[in-house]
Amino acid sequence: MFCIQRTIEAQFLQTTYYENVLDPKPLVLPPVPPCEDKFFIKVPCYDFLYSGNSSSIVNQIVARIMGNNPGHPIPRSKVLSFSTEAEVDEWLLTNPMRCPGALHFVEKTSIITSYGIQTNSTVVPKRGKYEDPTFEFQIPLQVAAEREIARFLIGDPNFDWRVGLKEFARPPADPFSAIATIGPTCFFAIAMFDFAFQMSSLVMEKELKLRHEGLLVVVSSVFIVLFGLMFQFDFFLHSSVSILFLVFFLFQLNMTAFAFALSAFISQSSSSTNIGFYNFIVGLITQVVMQFGFPYSEKFSRTYKVIWSLFPPNLLAKALQMLTNATTTHQDPRMRWKGWTRCAPNDDECVLTMNDIFVWFVGTFFMWYALAIYFDNIVPNPSGVRKSVFYFLNPRYWTGESANKVQKGGICTCFSSSPQLEHMTPDDEDVLEEENTVKCQVDEGLIDPNVAVEILGLAKVYRGSTNISCRKCKRTPPYHALRLFCLLGPNGASKTTAINSLTGLTPVTRGDEFHQKLCRHDKHPKNNRCLSTGIVDVLTGGEHLCLFASIKGLLSVTIAMACSICQYTFNQFIAFFDMDTLMHYN
Repeated sequence: MFCIQRTIEAQFLQTTYYENVLDPKPLVLPPVPPCEDKFFIKVPCYDFLYSGNSSSIVNQIVARIMGNNPGHPIPRSKVLSFSTEAEVDEWLLTNPMRCPGALHFVEKTSIITSYGIQTNSTVVPKRGKYEDPTFEFQIPLQVAAEREIARFLIGDPNFDWRVGLKEFARPPADPFSAIATIGPTCFFAIAMFDFAFQMSSLVMEKELKLRHEGLLVVVSSVFIVLFGLMFQFDFFLHSSVSILFLVFFLFQLNMTAFAFALSAFISQSSSSTNIGFYNFIVGLITQVVMQFGFPYSEKFSRTYKVIWSLFPPNLLAKALQMLTNATTTHQDPRMRWKGWTRCAPNDDECVLTMNDIFVWFVGTFFMWYALAIYFDNIVPNPSGVRKSVFYFLNPRYWTGESANKVQKGGICTCFSSSPQLEHMTPDDEDVLEEENTVKCQVDEGLIDPNVAVEILGLAKVYRGSTNISCRKCKRTPPYHALRLFCLLGPNGASKTTAINSLTGLTPVTRGDEFHQKLCRHDKHPKNNRCLSTGIVDVLTGGEHLCLFASIKGLLSVTIAMACSICQYTFNQFIAFFDMDTLMHYN
């Protein structure tokens, strides 16, 4: 934007286009220019043509035009003569772009000589400049012809003949503003690129079964304002810095909440980036539509304005439009806090004030944030777990007593069967002995300080459901996924389900777990969760050993030796088993 602003300003640097002209200086007309000065001329070329060469008076007048041209006498080789206008037209038709103009003289009497001027009236652009043939060629030819005709008729070859032009006194034109022209798109892009990648990060966290929130909108908004001031844009210099900061801050805050709301419906991070850029394209289209006055105009109903304002980019475009109009020229009153509740400067219709913009920003933020929380609860997570559509109407939800009571299935699951738990007595004597030990400790309120986690009756049953679609009704029975707490076993042995239950990612059907030292305990045993518990699935077994050895403070030499032994053992293990066996015992 800075480069574009400076480039446009440089084109008008030698003009008074953006100045307040009270007493313009007269501009003396230039002489007949060389034909080579014309844009896109073909050489060899001629400065001008003339007809009427059968008259000696005409030939004398033309000779004086050539000799008396100020600062640039025209040589005979740069002028062609013809008898009639038809001959000139024929030559111009067969020799395009060879001559900028022609004079047509007619000697009516000894004291009356008329003339006409023929020039191409097309304005020609070249490298950002425009050639006006009327001023560049037509008027110089006209002045030269009239000057020499007057001198010839009065018999004074030195008669002073000067013609000048003077423009009207006028106010300065509205200066070009890169902020007004492409600012909304650029500022929108700043937030939308962050929005697209933020959505990707949110969905990726869902894929990894993690969720955390990070906001950098304050830093981003501060840098936008700082760079605007650093590049000396009038938009930033002549507006309240705090108002500008709030506009960018509240907009990006809205887009963050909007990203959270959309991420609930996206399960793959690869598609989230596309959806983010689709929103960017939609925002660009709505900005173009707003340039034509829709819907912030008295011609449209309030319903259109309300619906349009729910999309945060539309509010940003309107706010930037109001701020830009308030800083078009140096005489504008600008946007200040003193009048932020009144109509913006240069806003004729005054459908929205800056105060209304801020109210809408705050309101839509809370709306999108509430919807984000709601959708996050009712849309199934990667484990298929969700809450009821009307979960917020249950008083137990707000007291925390039903935090573990969630459902399994899609949003449109209409019925769910109650899970039937099967009572099982362990066959293994060691397992039975361990179970009885844990039960006794629980009954007596004893906690073994040497045990990090104790499990009692952990069970997980996925509810059966009836999904009704347009063409069929599909019913699934309950599935008893976890009966025992096992950390070893083939695929399907419920290792992942057990760990997800312990960390709180998957709600348990029955059972209590007790975490020592690192845990939060309250009056609801099922709500106990270890605050530092997490899942790592990107480290190998050897890397885990090295990590915990470092945590325990072992010497680096000992750790390196242990890791080397682990790697050697693992390589031997790979060499001994085939791939099918490894996949079975993964």
